Amino acid sequence: MDKPPIVNYINKLLEIGYIFLIAITPIIMLSITSELFEFNKTIFIYAITILILFLWLVKIKILKTTGLKKNFFFLPFIVFLSTQTLSTIFSIDLWTSLFGYYGRFNGGLISIFTYLSLFFIFIANYNDFSHYFLERFLRISLFSSLLVILWGLPGKFGYDLTCYLFTKKLDNTCWTDQFRPNERIFSTLGQPNWLGAYLLINFFIGLYFYFKNEDNLKYIFLNGLYLFLNFSALLFTRSRSSLLAFFIGIILFIIFYVLIRLKNTFRHFSNYQSIIFLFLILFIPTLIFKTGVPIVDQILSKPINFIKPKTSESSSKIVKPSSILVTDSGEIRKIVWKGAIDLGLKYPFLGTGVETFAYSYYFVRPKEHNLTSEWDYLYNKAHNEYLNYLATTGFIGLISYLLMIISVFYLFILKIKDQREERDIFNSGQALLKICLLLAYLSILITNFFGFSTTTINLFFYLIPAVLFVLVFPKLSTNHDKKIFFSKQTISLPKSFLFLLAFIFLYLEMLVFSYWLADVFYNKGNLYNQTGQYQIAVDYYNQALKLRYEHVYEDKLSFALANLAFVASYQKENALSERLIKLSDFYNQKSLHASPKNVLYWKTQAKNYYLFYQISNRINWLKNGVIALKQAQKLALTDPKISYNLALFASLLSDEEKNNPKWVNLALSTIDHSISLKPNFRDAYFLKGQLLKKYGRKDEAKKIFQYILERINPDDEEIKKEIIQ
Repeated sequence: MDKPPIVNYINKLLEIGYIFLIAITPIIMLSITSELFEFNKTIFIYAITILILFLWLVKIKILKTTGLKKNFFFLPFIVFLSTQTLSTIFSIDLWTSLFGYYGRFNGGLISIFTYLSLFFIFIANYNDFSHYFLERFLRISLFSSLLVILWGLPGKFGYDLTCYLFTKKLDNTCWTDQFRPNERIFSTLGQPNWLGAYLLINFFIGLYFYFKNEDNLKYIFLNGLYLFLNFSALLFTRSRSSLLAFFIGIILFIIFYVLIRLKNTFRHFSNYQSIIFLFLILFIPTLIFKTGVPIVDQILSKPINFIKPKTSESSSKIVKPSSILVTDSGEIRKIVWKGAIDLGLKYPFLGTGVETFAYSYYFVRPKEHNLTSEWDYLYNKAHNEYLNYLATTGFIGLISYLLMIISVFYLFILKIKDQREERDIFNSGQALLKICLLLAYLSILITNFFGFSTTTINLFFYLIPAVLFVLVFPKLSTNHDKKIFFSKQTISLPKSFLFLLAFIFLYLEMLVFSYWLADVFYNKGNLYNQTGQYQIAVDYYNQALKLRYEHVYEDKLSFALANLAFVASYQKENALSERLIKLSDFYNQKSLHASPKNVLYWKTQAKNYYLFYQISNRINWLKNGVIALKQAQKLALTDPKISYNLALFASLLSDEEKNNPKWVNLALSTIDHSISLKPNFRDAYFLKGQLLKKYGRKDEAKKIFQYILERINPDDEEIKKEIIQ
């Protein structure tokens, strides 16, 4: 029985939706949002997925079938979603677990539901797609990655196209020291490791087309050129995790090649010239550009410096070696991983909640972290996807995640071991595709071990298993199978359902747009807040909150209002200042009610109370600040800055109450605690010296100042002046 014409249109739109996701997501970036890369990609994925989900539900209404046959393979994915839902329900921060940490966005329960929806809808509709859809889908992914490569390469030579797009300056000067495209390119992905992981996935897809068309000189040249550019860009990322994944993937590919070649049944891989050409494609960039791994580069021949990046006065400042000792990223990872493991052991069942690592890491943060160059950084991920799941979703969440991964390999191996299908496996042209897709999937698992998933990578993480499923079990993805999840009778719905569905679709799309627009206002608020234009900042934060609730907005608004209150008091507008104080405290309390274990919000409260004290000279604000800092200290036992600020507050209170021993002792004990947490904390030593000097212990103070010069910074002019005085 022929399908209604509208179903054919729906199938075509579903194809376009998936192609848009794979083609446009890696490219999207905007400078008007609070985060240039991941946020805009997340919003785009949400918008397209809502459209895809709507089309599928309409199709279900028309055909009275989901198109999904019951299959044991689906169970691990459903179990994984269930564990993430439970972890969200019992999260220390429900809102963050739903939408993801604000700044990363990817990884919250809603994003996981989004990716799993794409997974199931792809399988349900694949057999209704055009017969050339999959190859076009993969080729478009390669084309999109080529655009990403070409966009990022000029930055290696000092001509960054992103800077030109946003500032109209064709150089690298629009980036801060954190971003150095002339050292490690990141293109439109936002970070070198993320770009490396993305390029590696597409490298193995490109490898499929390279060998698939090895009999055609034109195609082997074009595909070889792509692999050359891809691998060169991969080297330019200097991503060690991506290079490790590449090495493992190539070794496994060679093993597959040898096994299939020995069987002499698979016509692909039959041309050794293709292998030789591939070797040159990989060897020449490695020889010229090097890998960035000292041990490997020493083995290679003498450096051939063909790359001479354009430099300017400002860009040369960026690449100038810093006098500050930078801790190796591997050492920092070990410390963070230790904290993640401790967190998993402390919350073994469901963790602290999906995507709450930014807050919960403080609960167990190793003291050793304070001796690294990134001691004051906020770690919102464990920089290991598996440990991140352990910490935030417990052993239950981690096991379900691993079972989902294992099921993908089991799906592949099961087909290989099926004796009845063995001949078909090695004679089918799909064998090469399955191998390359599996290696691309494996590369994600390896790079995620040293990092974490991003929006673009997660698309592949969930869609590659969907593609493997429809290749291995093509007959299980059909709209005509009788063994479906829902019978025709159970899906018999009134026509009004379509109108309701259309309304829900439009409403959800509006919510997504509001999410994006709220962030635009939030970003503007941040920009004005940083320049001290607090009234304008407050207006933008309020506009953001009107569009969408977010306790991050409330926290920023609270601090901006506190600063505005201080400005009003300075201008003798006392009544206005009092109103602003109450409003600031109101929003701070709201943010803490939404996220009571967020140490950042307790710190905001302490900062607010310090400003309120400066405005009113009421020491109760200082005492309330001490309470806020002590609460923060309970959540972050190893944070030296909290103890440092406690000492400052206690010092002010000792001044107010004429050297009250209670505050004097608190000031000295907390500054000592701060130093014990971070023995090279220059500011803590300096404060201790000032406190000792203020409390009449000048000889001890002088010894502290001399210690700073001898052990921490011999060129500290401020300390030298203190000693002279």
